[in-house]
Amino acid sequence: MPSSVIIGSGSCIPERVINGSHFINSTFYTDAGDLIDKPNEEVIRKFIDITEIEERRYIEDDKMNSDLGFEAAKEAIYDANIDQEEIDYIIFASNFGEVSKNGMPNFMPNMAARVKHKLGIKNRKCITYDMIFGCPGWVEGMILADDLLKLGKAKTILVIGGETLSRVTDPYDRNKMIFADGAGAVIVQRTEEENVGIISTNTICDNADELNYLECAKTLNPNAEDQDRIYIRMQGRKIYEYALKNVPSAIKETIDNAGISIEDVNKILLHQANAKMDHAMVSRIFKLYGKSEYDESVSPMTIQKFGNSSVATVPTMYDIIAKGEMKGHSFQKGGYIVFGSVGAGMNINCIVYKMPS
Repeated sequence: MPSSVIIGSGSCIPERVINGSHFINSTFYTDAGDLIDKPNEEVIRKFIDITEIEERRYIEDDKMNSDLGFEAAKEAIYDANIDQEEIDYIIFASNFGEVSKNGMPNFMPNMAARVKHKLGIKNRKCITYDMIFGCPGWVEGMILADDLLKLGKAKTILVIGGETLSRVTDPYDRNKMIFADGAGAVIVQRTEEENVGIISTNTICDNADELNYLECAKTLNPNAEDQDRIYIRMQGRKIYEYALKNVPSAIKETIDNAGISIEDVNKILLHQANAKMDHAMVSRIFKLYGKSEYDESVSPMTIQKFGNSSVATVPTMYDIIAKGEMKGHSFQKGGYIVFGSVGAGMNINCIVYKMPS
């Protein structure tokens, strides 16, 4: 059985740093549409205590999501040392596509096609797909790429996750402080070497009562002028409870299917929407293996400085660790990495990946 291995990675982290003071003059409303009558300093301080997000990155006004994806893709192609004309598929994961400065989502043409155009790829057989799967979109793009590679439909695939969530947040919603912008990308290639790369995968879609835990909805301010515009909206408590109940068991199942144990795992790279939630999920994963304690370095976090960049979180984190740019973290040759995510749908997915020796 052939394997799917990452041969190069890249990321694009916007230079525009947004800290808590950016929101000090905001007017916040509850989900019920009532004005929050608390000092913004208190609201911001409580937000940081729960999420640990002190800073986030926003895209520059003259840039677009496809620009972020292009920069990450260009870096990944260079890192992989391949001819970009060899790429058989481009898979671009996002939630809102090419969002204009006024917050209008745009998927025509699709994001992968826009990046192919910006890269200047001439190969007409390079197929462009968009993956619309919530925050787990990049991980699901990797799962699709793995299937295509192992089926012999492709040899080289570019998988990108890019988002500009700062352009789709309600100015009156406290949760706007969670979201951020960025892009990450990898080149995945088919190899005949066995027991390396993507070892096992797992996807779960719960689309009943969970369907609207994350959705698009109008502003929380009943007096705002533009009542027709829609924004990203989340039910934080329900997402927290859902994730804590379902993600750890899904990850354990994927690890077990890989034929390894938690002791073999070098790193767990989780999508990060809330640091408190991620700490709780990792703790529960280890408890499922009968372990009450674990080395926290197994699960690095970027949310404190980068915020929640949705589909970009996991590939960005992979890239900066792979290049030695995250202090205290590295990947071991022959070691195992877990990629995991949960998001709109609700959808959960997981990959167990073995680093080449």
